[in-house]
Amino acid sequence: MAPPAMVLQILKFLFICLEVVLLFNLLILVHELGHFLAARWRGLVVEKFAIWFGKPIWKKTINGVEYRLGSIPAGGFVAIPQLAPMEALEGETENKRASLPPVKPLDKIIVAAAGPAFSIGLAFLMAAIVWVVGKPESESNSTTIGYVAEGGPGAKAGLQVGDKILSVDGHRVSRFMGGTDSVQWRIVRSEGKTIPFVVERDGKDLTIDSGYVKQERAGWQRPSLRQVQIGAEVPAGVGLVVRGSAADKAGFKMNDLITSANGTAITNLSELAPILNANLGKPVNFVVQRDGKDVPITLDLPAADPKTPDAVPNFGIGWGRVFYTHPTPWQQVSDAATSIFRMVGALFSPGSDVKAAHFSGPVGIMRLYYQVFETDYGWQLAIALSVLINVNLGLINLLPFPVLDGGHITLAIIEAIRRKPINVKALELVQTACAVLLIGFMLYVTFFDVSDFFSSGQKPAAAEKTEK
Repeated sequence: MAPPAMVLQILKFLFICLEVVLLFNLLILVHELGHFLAARWRGLVVEKFAIWFGKPIWKKTINGVEYRLGSIPAGGFVAIPQLAPMEALEGETENKRASLPPVKPLDKIIVAAAGPAFSIGLAFLMAAIVWVVGKPESESNSTTIGYVAEGGPGAKAGLQVGDKILSVDGHRVSRFMGGTDSVQWRIVRSEGKTIPFVVERDGKDLTIDSGYVKQERAGWQRPSLRQVQIGAEVPAGVGLVVRGSAADKAGFKMNDLITSANGTAITNLSELAPILNANLGKPVNFVVQRDGKDVPITLDLPAADPKTPDAVPNFGIGWGRVFYTHPTPWQQVSDAATSIFRMVGALFSPGSDVKAAHFSGPVGIMRLYYQVFETDYGWQLAIALSVLINVNLGLINLLPFPVLDGGHITLAIIEAIRRKPINVKALELVQTACAVLLIGFMLYVTFFDVSDFFSSGQKPAAAEKTEK
């Protein structure tokens, strides 16, 4: 790479990192601002307002409140000693709790609930922006099957290209991936020895029971989830081109429609895959339809990865041309809430393959934001993603677990019922123990977030374990 090009790549990387940090910190700031303003309104003492945890890299005291930026990018906090003992997460308090005036349970509830309320409010605000501007959606999200892996569980069960999937595991589906009403999620979420599909074929509804495979993975990778080895019907249209990728350098543009590859006519992505597999490491001559004209493009296809020789290397194209939808704010927020409830439900279901290792922490969220900002629809997709994350931040914090906002609310309700404060020593013990558990959970999911950076592709089908 020539030096000027390298400089541009470095600047692009730094700019995307800045976008990620700003947006991620906005979500934290708004949540903590809710606690801060409610505490000031209800007359509680506020000692610190912190974005991120750990030793501060910047701090300043204004009107008795220490504002700080921590060194560990894992959330934030507002130190309110009258609310609950939180030294395990927030550090030592300057004011002795016993010397501070008591706080009514109602005030504690208001202060604790304000953070989640502000997060949900920000979710509605961002959802309103998405409603007006539009949300990019790919035409690749049809429930019609466009690919069935030869010898895979779907093929063995009798699923065919052209089948329209109506339901999976007894649940209606409206898309192939993304969201808990998708084919992908319902396969993952199934718990039976086989997975029942209802498909429409030649005007008739058929029920087909399919087996599944689970990929063999190393212990440091996220546990594998069920796959049936089918894919959605995808026209060979270019939905996005990653800047700086092989496809970008070759001249591909968004909304190009591939009509031929090496002289072979292409009408569907499934017809393109064998040509790509047969020409790894070689130039491939494409013809694309762009603005009503045929445009020739030659792409130097990357060589196969020795670790995953059967997988087509990523050359920078997201398949499926993009169109815009305008879901209402209520629809977006309610869909996000439904997804979160279903994910948590799956986590606690004994027969589910969904485990804590499949959740993401701050590192995983920032990585996802980075990937979104790399696309041509960066801010539009990032704002839509932020709706989900804000709802997640609000609802997860309302869980009745000590150290979370929901835990503070639960303790305040118990205090109101008992008509006296909970024993301070017992409360400190519970809060500290739960803080340790929370820190352990965050470190656990962060381990897998980091492992994602080193996980490259999938093993060939022959290396997978079939379960029925």
